[in-house]
This record gives sequence, structure tokens and C-alpha cells, in this order.
Amino acid sequence: MEHLRKELDSLIAKLPEQDEIRRRLASLKSRYPFNEYEYLISTLLAMDVLTLDGYHDLRESYVARNRYLHIFELSSQNFGGKWAENRLKRLVPELQKPSRESDPDYSGQYDLYLDGIRIEVKASRAVDKRLRKAPLYKKALASDSNKEFLMNFQQLKTEFCDVFVWVAVWRDIIRYWVLSSNEVATNPYYSPRQHRGNIGEGQLHMRHDNIRAFAKYKVKPQKLEYAIRMAYKRQAALR
Repeated sequence: MEHLRKELDSLIAKLPEQDEIRRRLASLKSRYPFNEYEYLISTLLAMDVLTLDGYHDLRESYVARNRYLHIFELSSQNFGGKWAENRLKRLVPELQKPSRESDPDYSGQYDLYLDGIRIEVKASRAVDKRLRKAPLYKKALASDSNKEFLMNFQQLKTEFCDVFVWVAVWRDIIRYWVLSSNEVATNPYYSPRQHRGNIGEGQLHMRHDNIRAFAKYKVKPQKLEYAIRMAYKRQAALR
């Protein structure tokens, strides 16, 4: 939204009536689907400052910068479970949902299975940490934002899986990290207890100031299966 607002503001600055338009904007009452952006765009079109072709370019640019914004509107349950797992299974069709047939000891401890590898999937969304009470889609950040962000990977059960796959969503991109269970458990940013008295589940906060510490675990989508197998080898070597 910041980029779009700057583009629209630069066009408004070309109008002799810009002060009046800004006064109206300040007192504008928004009701879906009528909001400040609808008002600005319709005004600029009416005054021939923004052409129809220019509007199409503006729209396409916005959509490209916000291709994953809709994911911030998913409920936490649908996002962290169903959406993340389904996305990974599309990228790596060999991934399976575990069952007692594939693992006689399975009772819901992990999320996906690949040739004997127990995989836990965790997902988070990059949001502006300062906007605590705003809805997620308003807090959503672009990957090139300089704002402080916070992503929390929760309920990490390091003793019940071999490999972790973390999925992180920005407005414009999705990133992946693949770590062995031990690499999570021994990470300096990992907290072994998510809540007081909670044993067996931890959490890890990935932030603007520590994300580079995980660079060696970042994986391109087409390399996910290979990265999972390599992480499993690192984990198996400790046994």
C-alpha cells in the first residue's frame, strides 16, 4: 500500500486543486468497497491526470507487488496447517500425509512423510511488529520493506520429527527454510518452552535483525526435496 499511495500522491501533486482533494480525503468516510484509494483513482481519472492505460499499468504493478496478500486473510488454522502443507505437496508431489501404515508409531506428531523422513511444517507471515491491533492484511509487509518485522514459528516438537520445513510469506514472495531437528533444537534463537510449564514444544522468532542467521538453510522451491533429504542425512549422522 505504501508504494501505491506514493504513486497516487505524486499524481495528485500535479493538480491545482490538490489541497481541496486532500481536505476531502482527510474527512472521507470509507465503507467497502469505497475507500481512499477508490476515491483517489476515480478523481485522477476524472481529471485526466491518470489515463486508462496508466490505470491498467498501476493496477498490474500493484497486483505483482501483492500477489500473496490474500494469504494474510486466511485464518491461522487454515494458513498454518492446510495451506502450507498443500503448497509443499504441490511443490514436492512425493510428500505424503503420514498414517499408521507408513509409520506404525504415528499419532499426529508430525505433518508429512517422505521415504521414512518425518517432516514438521511450520508457516508464518511477515508483519509490521508495531501494528499490533491491526488486521493481518494491513500489517503485511513486502520483502523489500525496511520496517521491523516478526515471524513466530510455534509448537516446534524437535524430538518427534527429523526435518523441519519453514514457510514464510511476504506480500510479494514466499521463502522456504529446511533444517534438521537438531539444527532447530540447538539454534541460539530457539526457545525450548513456548509457554510456562509447557514441555516438548518450543518456538523461534525470526525477525528483521536475525533472519540472515538462517541464510544457509534457505531453499529455492525447486530444491525442496533435495534439501529435505540432505537435512535428514545430517540428522541421521547424529544417531
